This record gives sequence, structure tokens and C-alpha cells, in this order.
Amino acid sequence: MPVRTKAAPPTPWSSNLAEPQVDNSAYVHSFSRLIGDVRVGPQVFIAPGSSIRADEGTPFYIGASTNVQDGVVIHGLEKGRVIGDDGNEYSVWIGANTCITHMALIHGPAYVGDECFIGFRSTVFNAKVGHGCIVMMHALIQDVEIPPGKYVPSGAVITNQQQADRLPDVQDSDRHFAHHVVEINEALLAGYQCAEDTACLNPLSNSLGDSAVNLSEAAKDNNYINLVGNMSSSTDIRAQLRSLLTQGCTITTEHANKRRFKTKSWLDGGRLAGHREEQVVAELNRILQEYPGEYVKLVGVDPTAKRRVAEIIVQRPGDAPVQGTTSTSYSSGNGHRVTSNGSSNLNDDISGKIRSLLSQGCNIGIERANKRRFKTKSWLTAGQVSGSINQVMGKIEAIAAEYPQDYIRIIGADPNTKTRIAEIIVQRPGTGIVAGSGQSSPSSYSNGHTTGSNRLSSETLQKVRSLLAAGYKIGTEHADKRRFKTKSWQSCSPINSNRESEVVAALEACLAEHAGEYVRMIGIDAAAKRRVSDSIIQRPGNATGSQTRATSNYSNGNGNGNGYSNGNTVASTSLSPEALKEVRSLLAAGYRISTEHADKRRFKSKSWQSGSAIASSREGDVISALEACLAEHAGEYVRMIGIDSAAKRRISETIIQRP
Repeated sequence: MPVRTKAAPPTPWSSNLAEPQVDNSAYVHSFSRLIGDVRVGPQVFIAPGSSIRADEGTPFYIGASTNVQDGVVIHGLEKGRVIGDDGNEYSVWIGANTCITHMALIHGPAYVGDECFIGFRSTVFNAKVGHGCIVMMHALIQDVEIPPGKYVPSGAVITNQQQADRLPDVQDSDRHFAHHVVEINEALLAGYQCAEDTACLNPLSNSLGDSAVNLSEAAKDNNYINLVGNMSSSTDIRAQLRSLLTQGCTITTEHANKRRFKTKSWLDGGRLAGHREEQVVAELNRILQEYPGEYVKLVGVDPTAKRRVAEIIVQRPGDAPVQGTTSTSYSSGNGHRVTSNGSSNLNDDISGKIRSLLSQGCNIGIERANKRRFKTKSWLTAGQVSGSINQVMGKIEAIAAEYPQDYIRIIGADPNTKTRIAEIIVQRPGTGIVAGSGQSSPSSYSNGHTTGSNRLSSETLQKVRSLLAAGYKIGTEHADKRRFKTKSWQSCSPINSNRESEVVAALEACLAEHAGEYVRMIGIDAAAKRRVSDSIIQRPGNATGSQTRATSNYSNGNGNGNGYSNGNTVASTSLSPEALKEVRSLLAAGYRISTEHADKRRFKSKSWQSGSAIASSREGDVISALEACLAEHAGEYVRMIGIDSAAKRRISETIIQRP
């Protein structure tokens, strides 16, 4: 996945436009954001949903083997610095082997030492946390210095130095817990790196018997994934070589007799010259014949990062010498891989669907399953692919050739709504690439074809497919401007069909019948008898389009990750990601949310007016109400209020719309 990094914006206090510096061995999930001068050390794991923003206070430092978990926010004030262990000034310094766990906030000036543990939803602001400290859940540390090796219990509020000095010492059991979390995240780091590397993932999936894979130790000790497997099948070896060559890797060999194999004293066997598959295979055959009765392994090296990305044993003592096949393949230039007899493996229908997915901006993933896994719907990820249609086709056919006895399917995922919109089986065991019309899984484009619409936007159509694929019913509601303000929606005619074309026709009929009114589409879980989404698809005076107002979590319930669940994500076209995160934070803490609005004159005089009350505590309902308020007061300032009902006081005020 591409890492989302961005230079710091020019500001009155800084114009250096510094960019993040991420070590090659670190893993930064594409759903996290790094902005500005953020220095990420080796073996760091940054989970999805984290925000590390050095656009005000800067720079930030994150030490080796530290993990930053989901929802963590790291930011800093423009003024105020701490001294890092290297003697330089930083807005935020986080040491090595430290865990910043889910939803924690580190706000500079802040210093967190080595081997620390910062618990869920805890806050460190204008403070120093010494080496080896453990901070448990929902704690606040502000304006103090925590001595090394101290334990901060859950819910503690440490705001003066006397409180900090009286804290108890960390016990051995606490240290074991913190070390266990570090080890788990080291394994996750290696696993995520491997999951995005075909050369790593494929041998891991097929390793049997004496194939030894230890991802955690490989990541920790060798800084690369060590894959050992008996790859004495020429088909498997060719597939591995093809995968490494596709990634632009340099391929070398090493050999060892039994004694050297036990002591891991491998000898250099030479580089496999050439860039074409046939040349590399011929060179490998020569080396295997040169060292009969010895272990021989392939080493894939990333020339850019200058590190090993894969080690694959291709010969063991007693194996028959591997003979490469002489069949050739080449690209025809139209996106198809053509074999020596001139036949195309991927048919036009499948390639047409892939082009359609790419044109919609979808991400393409590939999954595979043997017959047993296919029956239990336990698909394995075979990789992701991006780029041109030629690159996508080539990757699909390479994986199909590598697993000829497996089911292969491609996944089209909408990167905006983070949902799957198509699952298309392209290979079945023993039949090769599926011919004819291309059989799709039930969650693909509704019987394998795309339904067009003159009134519904592409976003709405994708939403319809997503809901139908997940097994949900679809309904509609409408409201004029007066009813919209009072949230008195009226139901349209029910939609009883599950066929995409009929649902789209019913939606268009509702839009035509209630032109000039608000119309929203409802996703309904018939089994649970509850709504799973509300999406406004028409507004008075605007072009028809989909503006998602609330999307609750929904899943197909099989627990294997193949459903249409978007986690805790609620799609919104009006609220910024920061506002959505603030909503979730307030609701998770048990607070109520309300709104206020003001025109420019009232804003200057701070004479805000209260908006409609939000009685619900469900995330979907709250976001729906917030977006209704934004629409109602377009051209005005709107702010969101967090309210502690028990204490009857405001705890936050956040402006979410400006004229």
C-alpha cells in the first residue's frame, strides 16, 4: 500500500515544507497520515487511523521498534520544545520499544521515553514520561515529569509534580505485559510487511512439513522476511522468480552443504544474470547442476532499499535437479498474456470488468482458495495490484499460473467507502482462467453486469450494489423543506426486489415522483429489523447525487473478513475526518453532542444561536443531524458542542463549518 505522507504547509511560524522521513524497515499503513517533519525509526509499526501531524509543533521523533496503534493522535503546539535523547529539540519525542496504544493522544511539547506503555485513550500533554513507565487506560498526564519506572493507574489525573513523585513503581508483572504487547506488534509488523509482498506471502501460504517461517524473529534480527521452503517443483520456482522479477528485485543464490546449513554459513553462489524469466531460469539450472547434493536458495534483494525481501530454498540434498520448462509467454500489448500457441488466458469479458473497476478508481485485490477453503469461504489474500490494465492482467495470470489447482478471484474495492463492490472468480481448479462470460460471485455486480442510471450518481449505484451484496433490503423516504427541518420523513413505496436493475428503477421512480424534495435511501437489515445506513440521494435545487448521511457498521457476519464491513467508519460528504474523529471520541466517552450556528455578524460578537437538539447517542444519527444542520445553515459558522450531561457543562467546542 502507498504510505500517505505530506509536506508541512507554509505557515507564519514555519516555511521549510519539511516532509516525513520513514525508515525502509518501518510499516506505515496507508490509512494513517503523516504530515511534516516526522522522523520514523527502524521497525516502527504505525497502524491504520493514526494521525501524526507536525504542521504546528515540529519536529517529531519516533524511535526504533515503537508501535503507534489505531486512532492515535500526535500533534504539538507551535511553542514549547523538549530535549530528545540525541540532544536536539523536538516538539514530540517518543523513544524506542514504546507502545502508544489505541486512541491515545500525545500532544507536544511531550517526551515519552524508551520501553514505555501509554494505555488506551490516555493523554500526555506538556509533560515528560521517563524510561520504562507504564500509563494505563484513560489517564491524563499534564505539566509534570514522571520519573523513570513509574506506574500510572487507569483514570489517574496527574497535573502536579507532587502527584507524579508519589506514583508507585512498575512491577514485574506490568513489565511482562508491556513486553508482550511489544512482541505482538513486532509480529504484526512482520505480518503486514509480508502481506503486501507477494514474494513473501506465496511461499508462506504453501510452506509444508519442514518449511520454517518465523516472521517475528526475522523482522527483529535480520530486518527482512526469511522464507524457507522446499521449492523443487519447476512451476513453483518459475512463479517465485516471476514474482521477484516483476517487483524489480535483484536475484542472487547461496549454497551450503549439510554442515554449513546447520550453522547457517551459506556461501555465495552468484547472481542470476538477465532480466527475462527464461534467462534467469537457465542460469538457475546451471547453478543447481553445479552444486548437486547441497542446499541452494534464492535471495531476492530490493535494490532501492538495499535489503533482502525473500529467501527461498529451491534445492535440498536428495532432491532431483530442477529442470526449467521451455515454454514462453509475452505480453500482446493489449493487456492479455499470450502463450506460445497464441491463445489468450483472460477473456474479454473479465478484462472488460477489470477495466470498468479501474475506471471507477477502485483498488484491485486478488484472493485464492483451495477446494476446502472455497467451501468454507476462507479465502487467502494473494496480493494487491495497481497500475495499468496490462499490469493488473499480468499479475492475475502470474498468480493463476502459480496456483493452478486453486480458485482465484479478483476484488474491486471502493477506496472512498472502503467497501467491496465486486468479487469475480477468474479461475476454477483444473479449468484455468474462466472462459465465456466470466462467472462472478454473488457479491459482484448483481449477476455480473453494471446497471446504468441517468438520475443516480455512480456513488449511489455503488452503495446500492454494496447493500444488495451484503443481503440488505433497500427503502426510500422523502421530505419537503419543512419536514426536513423537523426530521419528519415520509416513506415511499416499498422496494421488495433484490435485483439491482429493479431497485435502481424504483429509486429513480421515487426521485421523479418527489422532484423538488429531499429523498434518502435506507439500507435495512431485515433479519435484525434495523437500519444500517441513511444516504440522501436528492436535495431540492441540486443535481441528484448521493450524500451519505449515516452509515452504521454492517457485515455479512461470517467473520472471515470477506463481508462488507467498514469497521467504525461512517461515510460523510460534509464532515471532515477531524470532525468525524471528534464525534466518535465524544460519543465513546459518553458525552452528548449539540450544535450552534452564527452568521458573520453574530460570529464577531460571539452571539451563537442553538441548533436543533440531538437526542440520540448513535453515531449514525448524530452525523445525520450534524449534516442536516450544516445544510440548513449553509453560509454560516456552525460549531459542535460536547456536553457532559452528568456535570451539566461543556467539555469541547469545535467549529465544523465556516462561510
